[in-house]
Amino acid sequence: MRKLIVLTAAAAALLVAGCNTVSGLGKDAQAAGRAVTGAAEDAKR
Repeated sequence: MRKLIVLTAAAAALLVAGCNTVSGLGKDAQAAGRAVTGAAEDAKR
């Protein structure tokens, strides 16, 4: 029973960490997209 609790807690921690990692990656990709859009706007002028 103790082993199951430890494994469940470890899995939950990995799940939460994974979600935060994906969220951070999404924000980084969004910032890169804004930079590319800004460069394209500047090039059009």
